[in-house]
Parts: sequence; structure tokens; C-alpha cells
Amino acid sequence: MRNVECGIGGPASKTLAVQFRIPNSAFRIRFPRVTFTLSRKQKLLIAAALLTPIVLFVLYTWSALTWSYSKGERAGYVQKFSKKGWICKTWEGELAIVSIPGTMSEKFSFTVRDDSVAARVNQTMGKRVALAYHQHVGIPTSCFGETPYFVVDVKSVE
Repeated sequence: MRNVECGIGGPASKTLAVQFRIPNSAFRIRFPRVTFTLSRKQKLLIAAALLTPIVLFVLYTWSALTWSYSKGERAGYVQKFSKKGWICKTWEGELAIVSIPGTMSEKFSFTVRDDSVAARVNQTMGKRVALAYHQHVGIPTSCFGETPYFVVDVKSVE
């Protein structure tokens, strides 16, 4: 049982104090205990709602990495090549493309995911090379590489 005081009057007048006794059962009616169980169908719907975005993200990432937007070759001198990344380490590099000696070179940034191709790029560093690449557009994260250009083959031009 709970005691509740109710005061009537103000500071200048006499105060009439009345005590009411409210049983605990009245509080239970106002704040009922909530217990519920989920049916098998409801559990499956919740699991489907949670797993569907994950599966769609995985399928989108897989399709972005396997489907190639363009393929091509660029020739020049590899001037920078290093393995970068906090969690996902990829080989990132720059190719200096010189069309006419003595002019400003254009830089082509690229990513190498395969270690055997990265070893061949390191061997040809400082020489004129031709890099065969595939461009993948729409990759959702930089974990797979900082650029959309993925080198798949290296040829020495000299």
C-alpha cells in the first residue's frame, strides 16, 4: 500500500491534510507487465529484414569487382609503388606518362591486388613499362583499392 498526501489551502490559511491509501494493485493496472513471445514466422521475418541488406551489399560488391567497365593499357615509368592500408593492404602506385620528352608528365594512379603482379611491377621500377588494367566502377569501399584502375599485367617496353 502506498500513502499519498493531498494538501488543501495555502500558507496563510489552515492546511487540511488528507491521507489516501492506494493499493499496489492499482499501480499494476496502470503499468502492466509486458511479456510477449515471437512466433516462428515473426522470427523469420526479422531475420530476413536483417540479412537482406547484408546479402544485397555482398552481391553488389561482388558484381562491382568482377564486372569490368573498361580495359586498357598505359605506358610510362612507375615512379611510386607501395603497399598501403590499415586493414586491407593493397599495392598502390603512380605511373608517369610522358608523351614528349621535356614536357610535363601525366600521372596515372593504379592499384594492384595480386602479389605476383606487384612483384613484377617492383622488378620493372625505373624502366618504361606498359600496364594492362581493368577499370571497376562503383566499388563501395576503398578497402579493395584507392583507385578504380586494377593492374592485371605488366610488360617491359624497352
